[in-house]
Amino acid sequence: MRRVVLTTSALFATIAAPGLATPAAAATATAVDYVALGDSYSAGVGTPDESGSCGRSPSSYPSLWAVNHPAATLHFVACGGATTDTVRASQLAELSSATTLVSITVGGNDVGFSPTLSVCTAGTDDACRRQVESARAAMAATLPAKLDATYQAIRQKAPAATVVVLGYPRLFDPAVSCPGGGLSAVKQNLLNAAADDLNAVVRDRATAAGAAFADVRTLFTGHEICTAVTWINNVSATRPSDSYHPNSGGYAQVYLPLLNAAAGIGV
Repeated sequence: MRRVVLTTSALFATIAAPGLATPAAAATATAVDYVALGDSYSAGVGTPDESGSCGRSPSSYPSLWAVNHPAATLHFVACGGATTDTVRASQLAELSSATTLVSITVGGNDVGFSPTLSVCTAGTDDACRRQVESARAAMAATLPAKLDATYQAIRQKAPAATVVVLGYPRLFDPAVSCPGGGLSAVKQNLLNAAADDLNAVVRDRATAAGAAFADVRTLFTGHEICTAVTWINNVSATRPSDSYHPNSGGYAQVYLPLLNAAAGIGV
């Protein structure tokens, strides 16, 4: 596996436009055996066309990547709610010595992504702070070893694959008024700082494993919840699972181009 940390400057040096490839470009796609692992951010939760118990979506970045690479074979096993443990237990069967590309987002659920957001949405600033500190404790105490075990298991099953580990966005711009979520600027700053901490741990362990790490935070800047062109869903009473997940724009304009650049495969 290649050791790559994808920076913003590298991204814009390799990507002319963050949208889908043109049909002419797609027609030259390289044959790839691609396995998409991970949690809701890989499954495509947050888009109108997600379906099934895992929330997999044609608007997810793995699905969009496959559309741009018609010669590729996509094994799409990412599932909303996945942890490092469930990835290892139920998602690795599609990996083999023939696998050439693997992508994954994982780690958020290991440290309590959903309960932390629930407490911060419904509770006080102090309750949110305590919950975030609990998540940070898990990031330090247990997450590194869980990520190491997961990346090692991927490498053992797919020794020839390029492995791309994608991170998580900051959800908020505290300077932007955001009705409906009930999150104070204090809570937003706490959650943004926790996202930074989570990305730091994931980056560190991915790099140590020789995987490529794609940091999504810069491209999401200016497109947080409630911004003029938002790529992240606000809290939703009608579609609760969409809350705090990327929308179609987030997957197409951030995750897809970052995967393209990190994978290094022609489109």
